[in-house]
Amino acid sequence: MTGETDTKADTRDYPVDPPLIDLPIDTHDRGFYDGFSRQVTIPSKIIVSLIIMWAIFFPVSASNTLSAANNTIISTFSGWYVYLVVALGVICLALALTPKAGSLRIGAPGEEPEFSRFSWFSMLFGAGIGIGMLTYSTGEPLAHFVNNPQIIRGEIAAASAEAVRPAYAYTFLHWGFAAWCTYALVGLAIGYVAYRRNLPLTIRSALAPLFGQKMSGGAGHVVDIVAVVATILGVAVTMGLGVEQFVAGLHRVGLGDWLLDAEGSSSTLAIVTALLVLVGLSTASALSGVGRGIKWLSNLNMGLSVGLLVLFLVAGSGLLGLELLGTGLYDYVRRLPELSLVLFDKAEPFGEALVQWQLDWSVFYWAWWIAFAPFVGMFIARISRGRTIREYVFGVVLVPSLMCFVWMTLVGGTAIDLELSGAANGSILEAGISDQLYATLAVMLDPGVASLVAGLIVILLMTYLITSADSAILIVNTINGAGDNDGQRRLHIVFWGAALAFVVGSMLILGGIDAIRITMIIGALPFSVVVALMGVAIVKAVIYDLIRKRHGVPTTAAACENWDGQVEAS
Repeated sequence: MTGETDTKADTRDYPVDPPLIDLPIDTHDRGFYDGFSRQVTIPSKIIVSLIIMWAIFFPVSASNTLSAANNTIISTFSGWYVYLVVALGVICLALALTPKAGSLRIGAPGEEPEFSRFSWFSMLFGAGIGIGMLTYSTGEPLAHFVNNPQIIRGEIAAASAEAVRPAYAYTFLHWGFAAWCTYALVGLAIGYVAYRRNLPLTIRSALAPLFGQKMSGGAGHVVDIVAVVATILGVAVTMGLGVEQFVAGLHRVGLGDWLLDAEGSSSTLAIVTALLVLVGLSTASALSGVGRGIKWLSNLNMGLSVGLLVLFLVAGSGLLGLELLGTGLYDYVRRLPELSLVLFDKAEPFGEALVQWQLDWSVFYWAWWIAFAPFVGMFIARISRGRTIREYVFGVVLVPSLMCFVWMTLVGGTAIDLELSGAANGSILEAGISDQLYATLAVMLDPGVASLVAGLIVILLMTYLITSADSAILIVNTINGAGDNDGQRRLHIVFWGAALAFVVGSMLILGGIDAIRITMIIGALPFSVVVALMGVAIVKAVIYDLIRKRHGVPTTAAACENWDGQVEAS
């Protein structure tokens, strides 16, 4: 007998007990924390507040300590991140392709999805990747165009025509299946037990198939606290990138030199002003809930994104972009096992440079996706009820990945083509990563049109930033509220909006985007252990449900509640 059971049956003629369908989490019943788990909410607020105060009042100590910790963590655990992400991808693929497992529904049998496919894809894309994609659509291909493992080994020349195809193999590696399989697995592990077994929509519930009722107590509180902190830090990286590019765009459209400092980075006043506007709007949107603010903003994001892509297809290097999409997909799929599993060694030729490249790019991305996963995973679970595992996995992994690839090839391909042809004369490569998209437009279009399109990108960035912050605030409150996303949570929404603004602002002003990246990598490590356990838990949950179905044992909460303890004929 194996046990994840909470049912009343006394007969023992079935091989696997019915699933756990009740995971009580202690929540306060009055006052400011009414409906919240104080054991999760208060420690989470304290930890985030201490990070903010440390960065503001002890910037030198914070910078030195974070840098030292980052160097130790990212070098020591690089292999852990690489192989964990590969394992998550294998689990997602296996669940989707196994016929019986893939047909299981995230919800009751026959339940219809809440959102249309278009709205579902729009929300997936906007919350999961949007801001980073705008920054890295030029930044990533250009970076690998001038430096990647083949260039480091001396096999090809930097910034040459031969460097383009490998640049896209690595770009697709970082923005493709690895990111979306990580999000998909976390969302599936949460949504499966929440909507089939009626467990709370929170991180700890995903581990209930492994640890049962233990997740109701202290261990579950720790899991949710780690998830809240990782969420705030992971979203802070994305928000930081977006704010930098937002300010650069405002400067491009002519709103004044006060937006930039002497070094060409965002000025303190610009950062503060941008955060006041963006977080203020996102907090207001969060108060309206997922069905209103996030849904309509996500649809607007998708519409503006498609318009911008059409512009690059028509006015940019569209044919080259489509060619790069085809060759990039071919190279990516053909080299995926090699690219995913390689772990460079300092002892090999050019080892120091190769290891540093992998730490700066692949390992950073894996940590970023893992830190972002509680937010995106919870959000995906929230909007994916009623879909089968197969539709869910392929929808979450393939469609957004393909959208990222199209963005990277059409936008980044145009930037590379302008540099290779000499039209840019180095102006795009020399621009900062937050300004490279605008620099590409400046070369590609007439000044007036370039300024107009830059304004469009600023609006698109603003909607992406609001959507991401909006979603993160709601998800953090859902975790703190033991899976309940209803009720009066206005003051808590305001707190987390302000906390996110302070984390982003303090780190950008005191240490730039690198300070946020370092903090996020450190915060991602404990949650990576939780993600690994989630992978084991969802596999166990699905396998046991298939065994239950074969032997007539109920697999959903509604079926368990009506079960009389007698097995049905298989």
